[in-house]
Amino acid sequence: MSREILLLVDALSREKNVDKEVVFGALESALASATKKRFEDEADVRVAIDRNTGEYESFRRWEVMDDETFETPDLHIKLEEAQKRDSGIQLGEFIEEQLENVDFGRIGAQAAKQVIFQKIRDAEREQVLADFMDRKEHLVSGTVKRLERGNALIEFGKIEALLPRDQMIPKENLRVGDRVKAHLLRVDRSARGPQVILSRTSNELLVKLFELEVPEIEEKLLEIVSAARDPGSRAKIAVLSHDSRIDPIGTCVGMRGSRVQGVTNELAGERVDIILWSEDPATYVINALAPAEVSSIVVDEEKHSMDVVVEEENLAQAIGRGGQNVRLASEMTGWELNIMTVEQSSEKHAEEFSKIRAMFMEKLDVDEEVADILVQEGFNTLEEVAYVPLEEMLEIESFDEATVNELRSRARNSLLTAAIASEEKVEHGIEDLLKLDGMDEQTARTLASKGVTTQEQLADLDVDELVELSGMDGERANALIMAARAPWFA
Repeated sequence: MSREILLLVDALSREKNVDKEVVFGALESALASATKKRFEDEADVRVAIDRNTGEYESFRRWEVMDDETFETPDLHIKLEEAQKRDSGIQLGEFIEEQLENVDFGRIGAQAAKQVIFQKIRDAEREQVLADFMDRKEHLVSGTVKRLERGNALIEFGKIEALLPRDQMIPKENLRVGDRVKAHLLRVDRSARGPQVILSRTSNELLVKLFELEVPEIEEKLLEIVSAARDPGSRAKIAVLSHDSRIDPIGTCVGMRGSRVQGVTNELAGERVDIILWSEDPATYVINALAPAEVSSIVVDEEKHSMDVVVEEENLAQAIGRGGQNVRLASEMTGWELNIMTVEQSSEKHAEEFSKIRAMFMEKLDVDEEVADILVQEGFNTLEEVAYVPLEEMLEIESFDEATVNELRSRARNSLLTAAIASEEKVEHGIEDLLKLDGMDEQTARTLASKGVTTQEQLADLDVDELVELSGMDGERANALIMAARAPWFA
């Protein structure tokens, strides 16, 4: 019998072109499965085949666990009990008991064969997948093999990949036999079916298609810095030339638009805008909003946003149908873009001017004229008045040194007063919060500084909001919120 096992392993290994160890493992699983049938309860059985002689031994085993994690005596054994049999045993190890071997000839050749062949198929698939991953191919070209529940199964080489419905281009009508290109989205090794998941809606597919059409990109003479897509409708790419002799936009468009047309045809007619990348954010955004013309831009570095001002006749084009143009430009550049007309910009500027002027008049106790001068000179906050270098403020023609010193002193006093008031608010706020089970002083101070000063306010938050405010994990956030909501159910 042992000789038969060795001959079987050798034959299957050669026939299926897989490592002998895989066949041994499959055979051990088949023998273990047959041995388990002897037991009415659940059992963990291990079979070990000697790789040289073909002889095999069978064992029933129990995992060593502590009292807290112990679940069932069929599969587990408590540490204390296990150490009576083996004093050196540790948690996570196994206590084994030798069993009588099942007769290899009686386990049912067909059942064993099925287990072995399934293991071998899995090993073959894993090997093919490993070979594919080693090639680091992110652009896949294959054929639609079949359609299942809206998803498409794409075959390329020996691999069958899944193109999910939500990763298909909207309104694209794929049929069996169609040739398609897709981007490797991920490899799902836990899936029972196709493990390679593809996408035709990702930005990476757009970039890879341009790399195919434009040799200068592969040669590193051109670079696609960023891309954004509304799949099947419109896309934008930002390109940069590393060679001053090459026109990046013209090179990507190609002779009579041949290169960009090749990409468009592959993406079901998706129109692609090619714009010039710039290291200056404002210029980059202006380019990204093309073909709309921009009148002016106001950059807010702190909020990472820009107010983009356009003439009334350019407003619809700048926004695009359904907000498409500004949305793609925002995604590609990474800036939040607010499109507005010249009139809207003037109204917003006047409103902000009025708000800052009123704040200076109140906090610095100055008249409208002095407040206007500060705003016109670019001061927007009390911190700027208090701490901007003295020399800069002395450059303001309307102010002498005594006025500047007085303004700086008033600004600092106002900031100090606000800080004291804020601290008192925090101190007052944490008293109520500290009554909650699980609340500590540091967390209470953090919440109070963010405006959450009562149990009722905490109860109104959801878990995600509390996590964002405090930085705590979701489990603790949920526990605190439920503690705060306890009076609701009393």
